[in-house]
Amino acid sequence: MKKRVSKHVPNAITCANLFSGCIGIVFAFQENLIFAAYALFLAAIFDFFDGFASRVLQSFSGIGKDLDSLADMVSFGVLPAAILYELFLQTPQIPHVSPWLNFIAFLIAVFSMLRLAKFNNDTRQAESFIGLPTPANAILIASFPFILEYHYSYSQYILNPYGLAVFVVVMCTLLVAEIPMMSLKFKNSDFNKNIYRYLLLLFSAILILFFKFAAVPVIIVMYITLSIIQFKFSNDKISS
Repeated sequence: MKKRVSKHVPNAITCANLFSGCIGIVFAFQENLIFAAYALFLAAIFDFFDGFASRVLQSFSGIGKDLDSLADMVSFGVLPAAILYELFLQTPQIPHVSPWLNFIAFLIAVFSMLRLAKFNNDTRQAESFIGLPTPANAILIASFPFILEYHYSYSQYILNPYGLAVFVVVMCTLLVAEIPMMSLKFKNSDFNKNIYRYLLLLFSAILILFFKFAAVPVIIVMYITLSIIQFKFSNDKISS
């Protein structure tokens, strides 16, 4: 009985991830982007713990993997796209252009789907990632409402229709690019083998301490940079 219950614990946490994403979408289209971002962060926490629970309980299944991707598609694909769409609506609207340009936000959902499909079928991504993980992209987008709320001086950079359009194109490219990205899963505590992970966590903590939500974009850029350095200059290769 205990084994049967433990088998379903990770899937239950995955369902909580999906539920959070659905609520976030409702908040986004009600123009409550702060609560939408909170829902996304909550979904990210559930996403972390469903994998953690699977490893601890040794409960792995094909259904669990599919459920995880389907939940991530909503929470880290559709929800961040909805947040971006609402941000586009807050930008100065360009006559005859904005009504169409605003919809480019939903390319985030399309390319997140492609990213998740690649992940499920690419055996090279057992221990590392190829392309920017959807949660990292989603968390970056979810930081924008908080930056606008608490660091409004940056609004000129975020609430720019052309800037947002370029951002969407860049992030969509990174989601499916053949760029190796490190996983934050620690197999052991060996400093030399995890030096890039430790550096990322250390500098992230410092940046968040001083700049709070405004630090998130810098952290994502640092994550991408350290990942490229790690796989270019170390022996930590993508598993094949």
